[in-house]
Amino acid sequence: MRILTGLQPSGKLHIGNYFGAMQPAVQLQDQGEAFYFIADYHAMTSKSDADTLRTNIQDLAIDFLACGLDPEKATIFRQSDIPEVNELAWILSTVCPMGLLERAHSYKDKIAKGLDANHALFAYPTLMAADILLYDSELVPVGKDQKQHLEMTRDLAGKINDRFGENTLVIPEAQIKESTAIVPGIDGQKMSKSYNNTIPLTGGKKAIRKSIMRIVTDSTAVEDPKPTDGSTVIALYKLFANDDMMNQMIADHEAGGFGYGDFKQRVFDAYWEFFTPVREKREQLENNLDYVNEVIAKGADKAREEATRVIDRVRKAVGLR
Repeated sequence: MRILTGLQPSGKLHIGNYFGAMQPAVQLQDQGEAFYFIADYHAMTSKSDADTLRTNIQDLAIDFLACGLDPEKATIFRQSDIPEVNELAWILSTVCPMGLLERAHSYKDKIAKGLDANHALFAYPTLMAADILLYDSELVPVGKDQKQHLEMTRDLAGKINDRFGENTLVIPEAQIKESTAIVPGIDGQKMSKSYNNTIPLTGGKKAIRKSIMRIVTDSTAVEDPKPTDGSTVIALYKLFANDDMMNQMIADHEAGGFGYGDFKQRVFDAYWEFFTPVREKREQLENNLDYVNEVIAKGADKAREEATRVIDRVRKAVGLR
């Protein structure tokens, strides 16, 4: 089974990125042939500073490896190291209806938030489809917010196959991990940098504790029972805690006599312990950047080999060869 996923190098990762994309991807590397890419072309729709982009790309490579990606099991590479992806995106665009792009939720949301309505942002789904289809991907783990783009990918692959032959492109399946597909931010909304409500994946102890202590709660008095339904504190704690810890947290909410400061401290303690291996691995990698760069270069060679095979098949099917 061929598995593929990618993340944008849009800055420091937060725990929503980890549970929504990174963790599921790493877990899948034992279940098939995994290809993971750093989506630097996509990042250009929102990042214009070259130095920042270069730093973010390197940071994301380190984070992938620190979170457990094994180069012996999985292939990790930069999107921009594979020029064939833009050729396939162009071929897909020849069968892509304008209405399909106009219906994209992500495009509408980003325009509403003030991003420029440029071609790259509008055509984002065709490049994302090329990212997936260029490697004959069969399974694509995505968050709920990317489900529509995966459906567009399937639609475009189907259009190519209908016009040029049913075996031209492999039509992928999405995998959405329902229990953690949407991680709440400290304000209860979906965790997102654009909402300024994130908890960093790694960083200084004091700064991260400060972020967690900002979790929005109600004004229930210390001595009174606290609501558990819709509790952001409980939803975040559940990500890190075992069953016994969760049961105790819920019991203490219901009993009263505990303040929200106590509960937030428990969230921080559980978070800090959960991500200790990631922090330690990341520190090792930051001190061995030659190894990180070598892993990315070898990954690009392998990905390019597969991309060449697929694009040659597509070129012949559509009449370019």
